[in-house]
Amino acid sequence: MKRQLIGSMLAGLFAVSPALAEDTLTAVHAFPETLIYTKSFLSFVDKVNKEGEGVIRIDVRGGPEAIGMFQQPDAVRDGIVDMVYTPGSFYAGALPEKDALVASNLTAVETRENGGIELIDQIHQEKMGVKYLGWFDSGVTYNLWTRNEPEFDADGNLKVDGLKLRGNAVYNAFFTEYLGAQVIDLPTTDVYAALERGVVDATGWTQIGLIDLKWNEFLNYRIEPNFFSTDLGVIVNLESWNGLSDASREILQRVAIEHERSSVEALRAKRDEDFAALDAQGMQVVELQGDARANYLAAAREKTWERMRNLMQEHPMGLGNYDTLIGLFYDPAAD
Repeated sequence: MKRQLIGSMLAGLFAVSPALAEDTLTAVHAFPETLIYTKSFLSFVDKVNKEGEGVIRIDVRGGPEAIGMFQQPDAVRDGIVDMVYTPGSFYAGALPEKDALVASNLTAVETRENGGIELIDQIHQEKMGVKYLGWFDSGVTYNLWTRNEPEFDADGNLKVDGLKLRGNAVYNAFFTEYLGAQVIDLPTTDVYAALERGVVDATGWTQIGLIDLKWNEFLNYRIEPNFFSTDLGVIVNLESWNGLSDASREILQRVAIEHERSSVEALRAKRDEDFAALDAQGMQVVELQGDARANYLAAAREKTWERMRNLMQEHPMGLGNYDTLIGLFYDPAAD
């Protein structure tokens, strides 16, 4: 009788206890779905939704057609959406420390291990009120791509006179202050039309994605050496992050760290595939040599650090993390 009474009491208790609700985060991505980087982010979302079934779910609301790519970081900071996958360069005014990733010669795997990502996360929380969940698709670098055969001066330096060079927040310190180029700032979504109409005839871009964007229809030369690193990451509204259950946060962070590693390998394989396809289509590779090459690489890195330093100085937090960030995201021995 006593056993039956206890059983009835427990049954009644569970009957009135509400089931744990599944946490849901809304998300947007900076680039169109057709781009390889967006596909990488969406694969991360699929992993979270599979492993977190019944615990946490990411609800993707779209890309730049949903919220403009440059408005997305503010949207996640302000809680309009919970999560965004975007280049750090799109919110450089609020967080110039992202340039440590741009000038990095390491991957997310290495900087996760040495504490670099932990520091970047701390800075994001303090300066923007967002959680830096992970640095995705790292280890992919940039090249300068041109329609016409590049020209060089007597010392082997790239000549940019008359070059209609597309710029943006990632490249401009290097392009303008070292190369001396006059740039035309355009978002990624406008570059195809600009190439088609002859508004621009050269652009910086990563080692992968040119074919996805169909820019290879107009660009015929890749200039080496490659420079910079992608700074694509996922940021989450801090209140939304703190409001998740412990189980949700564990799944989200664990899968993000796994994706940091797997995306490095996947995108390097994709780079090799893209280069082979571009070579087959007639893409020509032009190499800077000697001092011109060394100076080109040094300028890409140092002009970016200079930009970071100047912007950090304007913030109340100052330069406290400047040297530490460079030490965590750049290894001279890795060059």
